[in-house]
Parts: sequence; C-alpha cells; structure tokens
Amino acid sequence: MTGDDVLAAAEVCRRALEPELSSDWTVPVPGLDFTVASVVAHAAEAPLWYSVDLWSGPQNAAFELKVVPDAANETLLTSLLASARTLAAAVDAAPAGTRGFHPFGSPDPAGFAAMGCDELLVHGADAARGLGVEYAPARRLAAGVLGRLFPWHAVGDGDDPWEVLLWANGRTELAGRPPQGSWRWQCAPLSEWEDGSGS
Repeated sequence: MTGDDVLAAAEVCRRALEPELSSDWTVPVPGLDFTVASVVAHAAEAPLWYSVDLWSGPQNAAFELKVVPDAANETLLTSLLASARTLAAAVDAAPAGTRGFHPFGSPDPAGFAAMGCDELLVHGADAARGLGVEYAPARRLAAGVLGRLFPWHAVGDGDDPWEVLLWANGRTELAGRPPQGSWRWQCAPLSEWEDGSGS
C-alpha cells in the first residue's frame, strides 16, 4: 500500500464527517469507550505516530504526540486530514527497505500505510456510527488493508471486504466466522509471515 491509499482513506472520513461539523461530537460511539470527538482525535493521532515510528527505525522513539479531543469539530477534522497527509508523505519518501517500530513487528512503508488506512477507515466508521450518518464502504481499500494486515482472514467470492475488515477489527459479527474479541496485525512484510500466525 502507498501514500495514495492513506489519502484515499482520509477522504472517506472527510466525506462522512465534514457535513456533520455542526453536530454534537460529544455523543458516545455505541459499543466503545469513545465519543465521536475522542475517536476522531484518536484516529488523527495514529498517522502521526506511524510517521514518526517509520522514520525512527526499529527502535521505539521517545515522542509524546497528542491530538486534543476537546478541540472544535472543524479543528479535529483538519487535524485528521493533516496527519494523514503527513503519513502519506512519509510513506512515499521512505527508501526501499526502510523498517520502523511497532509492538506487533517491524513494518515497512507499505505496512505503515496499511496501518494508517485501517485506523482511518475503522475509526471513521466509529465516528459515523456515533453521528448516525452513512459511511462509504471503501471496498478496494478494505481489500488492500485485509490482504496486508490480516492475511489469515481470507475473503471469499461472496464476501464484502469492508464487512470482513470491520469484523477483523472486532466491530461486527459475520455468519460463519468467530467473534473477534482481540486481534493483531501482520505489521512486518508479508514475506516474513508464517501462515496461520495471526489466527
């Protein structure tokens, strides 16, 4: 995955949230310990962390990055879009072979792009659910994120990759698949994945 995918994921969030800037973002997100504002702030923090972690190398860096959750709605959305652009630029500028830090394994730039997309798409869906608004399914992006971060979750011919991605992140139940109470990503390159290690 590339910086363009990160920007596309951010655009999905923008389309859903921008029309709702005058809504109450202090409402809770059903099923989560987040408000709409705090989940948008969280989604904005993740790409910032990933940008730093990519360029810090495999060693964890001593940064403290924070997006203020009680900022104005417009400011929160601006922060989310800015952090996504930062990660997109970091991913696309990284030389081949660059490896960064994550507790689940040392990601390459494509791994960081997929992680950023997962955070943006899933938490964007959380925020939209809290606001009661429609959220675009982003099926192509969802398929890319699934293939990169959850290679053990095969998508069948009749499966909707967006629904499978939500299920893989513990956001929904799918017939024939066990509930996902906990999960982890394949952060390191897929060439280092041992089949079945994440299931």
